[in-house]
Amino acid sequence: MSVLTTEPAAAKPTAEEPPDTGARHKLTAVTGLAALSLDAMASVAYGPEAIVLVLAAAGAHGLGFTLPVTFAIAALLAVLVASYRQVIAAFPDGGGSYAVAKAHLGRRTSLVAAASLVLDYVLNVAVAVTAGVAALTSAFPELFGHRLWICLVVLVLITAVNLRGIVDSAKAFIAPTVIFIASILVLIVVGLFRDAPVSVEAAAGHASVLSENATTVGALLLLKAFASGCSALTGVEAIANAVPSFRSPAARRAQRAEVALGAVLGVMLIGLAVLISRFGLQPVEGVTVLAQLADASLGHGIGFYVVQFATMVLLALSANTSFGGLPVLLKLLARDNYLPHVFGLKADRQVHRHGVLALAAVSAALLLFSGGDTNTLVPLFAIGVFVGFTIAQTGMVLHWLQERGPRWVGKTVLNGLGALLTGVSAIVVTATKFHDGAWLIVVALPLLVAAFEAVHRAYARIGVRLGIGRIPEPPHRDRSLVIVPVSSLTRLTSEALTAAVSLGDEVRAVTVAHPDPEDRVQTEALARDWALWNPGVELVRLPSERRSVGRPVAAYVRKLAETEPGTRVTVLIPEAEPARLWQRILQNQRGAVVAHAVRRDTDAVICRLRFRLSATD
Repeated sequence: MSVLTTEPAAAKPTAEEPPDTGARHKLTAVTGLAALSLDAMASVAYGPEAIVLVLAAAGAHGLGFTLPVTFAIAALLAVLVASYRQVIAAFPDGGGSYAVAKAHLGRRTSLVAAASLVLDYVLNVAVAVTAGVAALTSAFPELFGHRLWICLVVLVLITAVNLRGIVDSAKAFIAPTVIFIASILVLIVVGLFRDAPVSVEAAAGHASVLSENATTVGALLLLKAFASGCSALTGVEAIANAVPSFRSPAARRAQRAEVALGAVLGVMLIGLAVLISRFGLQPVEGVTVLAQLADASLGHGIGFYVVQFATMVLLALSANTSFGGLPVLLKLLARDNYLPHVFGLKADRQVHRHGVLALAAVSAALLLFSGGDTNTLVPLFAIGVFVGFTIAQTGMVLHWLQERGPRWVGKTVLNGLGALLTGVSAIVVTATKFHDGAWLIVVALPLLVAAFEAVHRAYARIGVRLGIGRIPEPPHRDRSLVIVPVSSLTRLTSEALTAAVSLGDEVRAVTVAHPDPEDRVQTEALARDWALWNPGVELVRLPSERRSVGRPVAAYVRKLAETEPGTRVTVLIPEAEPARLWQRILQNQRGAVVAHAVRRDTDAVICRLRFRLSATD
């Protein structure tokens, strides 16, 4: 039995088995929260700490501004959530800031937004995995020397879960998300009933990081604390980027998930800030602020370790936000011809498999570059997301000015304020982290935009060559000549010639003849057997001084194109396909060599015929 490499026809759905609409592979509001909010949720582990560490430069007096700064961040969170609800409604195909900028700010700005999101998503994976593993190695110091391998194993596990579909990843991460949120809320509620810390064992013996030469609490310090604490807002945009991943009505479900994310995150941030002020907490070396709060509120017992373990798990799993949002963004870029079209393909479970694998590969490279060290990656983090925030808010201002729908003035003011705040934060974060490695992001952004442009120009040239958008000439029939490379007389040869005479007006078999005595004897034997067999097809010898198979065939095809214009030449390459996968290593790959040479050097049609060998052959 032989088969040509054509795509099988799709089976028609029967009445008993209705077609799969893909809805079961999409998210509800609850599963969307678990799949796309882990980055934002996990940020409460380092957002309040980022504020406290900056304010510590002003001593104990500076720490008194923790709550006001947190309130400012919570207000910005409310602005962002309200804005991204509007983005979801206005751009239900997803894409977030990229879609907004494309519609209202121009192509180049949209590419800057896309590049910033791509960089932030990739860095989020690396930072999340290394931070989670860092929490693990803090609890088990003997694992510290193996942290890179642990990071890679965690990355492989998260990638494997996401290759099964975003719904499966959401279901797998619902329990850790619920446990984390519940433990933080319990910590806050119990702490509000404490007049003083129930335990300070976690911080005992650790040096305080309060500045001995305390500075005054000026506007610049508060601005820097605000910008650092805004790292807790990373991930807020992920739901708006992945609206198509939700079940119908997708926009409404995504909006509900966005509001739920904002409410839970806001409550946790403000609650933790209240406890920091209530307990007069001071940052110390080697112990996180969240760990001190758990110790002070719940005591140094099982509650403390539940919070630590839940935080560790969620930090590692927060990389899933990128796996949910980035592949959808890559699909939109591919649809607009800024990335290879392969990123737009979906697997059976509504998975953008190539986007998931590309994200995993780049993240693995970053882990190898950093050696699994969080501190190497953190200075690069959160810059891209603020650029995206600012572009999205600015675009929405223009959107309301053009649309002028209900309450458009208030919405314009809201988005304008958000653009101002996030723009200032982007500038401050970039400036404060520039010498620590943020300059890499400043360099990478234009390079990534240039890469998008290069891909777009390449597709434009291909489109012109293919005449995309124009009515083509009507098809016409050319004389058809089929060339069949052969090296011996077998059943495979017979199958190939049978297929060839069915395809073309004329068929020629060709064999490459080398001058070596052994090869010459083999060629003469083939010629005698061919004459005795007499298949009605001419056997053409192609002499070659070099030990090559593909080049002589390609040269013969080129010669035919010159001497017989108007003839459509097809090269039919017969290949045996073993019944077992491991047996493919036994093949000489001659067919692949010929196909490569003909494809590279000629315009001939290449047809590879598979002769399948059964297990009993």
